Amino acid sequence: MRIATYNVEWFNALFDDEGQMLDDGEWSARYDVTRADQLAALGIVFTAMNADAVMIIEAPDHNGKRSTVPALENFARKMQLRTRKALVGFENDTQQEIALLYDPDVLTAVHDPKGEETGRKGSTDAPRFDGVFRIDLDIDATEDLVEFSKPPFEVAVTTAGGFAFRMIGAHLKSKAPHGARNRDEVMRMAISNRRKQMAQAVWLRQRVQAHLDAGDPLVLLGDLNDGPGLDEYEHLFGRSSIEIIMGEGSDTDLKLYDPHARRALTRKIGVINSTARFYLKHEKRYMQALLDYIMVSPDLRAKEPKWRIWHPFDDPDCWNMHELCDALLTASDHFPVTIDVDL
Repeated sequence: MRIATYNVEWFNALFDDEGQMLDDGEWSARYDVTRADQLAALGIVFTAMNADAVMIIEAPDHNGKRSTVPALENFARKMQLRTRKALVGFENDTQQEIALLYDPDVLTAVHDPKGEETGRKGSTDAPRFDGVFRIDLDIDATEDLVEFSKPPFEVAVTTAGGFAFRMIGAHLKSKAPHGARNRDEVMRMAISNRRKQMAQAVWLRQRVQAHLDAGDPLVLLGDLNDGPGLDEYEHLFGRSSIEIIMGEGSDTDLKLYDPHARRALTRKIGVINSTARFYLKHEKRYMQALLDYIMVSPDLRAKEPKWRIWHPFDDPDCWNMHELCDALLTASDHFPVTIDVDL
């Protein structure tokens, strides 16, 4: 089985309110890319991946005016994809839904959130992801109330052969200090954003730990917007959110594993993988970052899965297929990550 995670930049802008694709020559929300070109590029990428299930980060909107499922299923129908059934979790108001596009002949999937509903009072014990988490991160004897702007998407999956496992799609909040007007505001906002992201990571790890304790096969995947050493404020909290989610530094053997994250954790300088490419206007150059992950539980790791980052320059097969290479660069500022595993 092939499972993928893919952050599609401004996927929502490629559909109208009825979920029909805007396959025309108007500009997409991506810089210097038309809507027709971005849609065509996405069709090439999804077809080349040929995954059984794709966790889409930044999927089309799901709210009172728009619906994620028909938009994605229209896209799949137009592109003649096997992954023709869509599922969405809790809606949010950020234009960045988390959704699953999957092949119903290979697996069944249902949204299956865990944890208690908290209301505004919150809970310290892994509440439902659309609730409120209480935690004191800055050791001031005052609990902070933390919410997910993009609640993680919990999916119960069963393969056609009867194997049951869990998937959690996640998109943690970016730490970029948007709106800061001076250096002090940049520092204050960056630290505040990292504090919130660390709290989200602790919350997410609590849920992961419960599944691992119960012996549930688990895949956690998505854009975690973090990695060891990604910003200078990490040292204030001791660990990156990636390390917290994986269980690194804890006394448990029940840890999640991703080889790209593991490589980044063990190297301060040298070769690391990347899953995203951004243009830095002030430096007039591109920056690459490792932001997208597929983490698996120990029982799934024992099945010797194979990971792949579909990077247009770093993956030889992508580089040598010029149409796919160009499509990956046109479709999004992130590249897909896949895992092949015998389930």
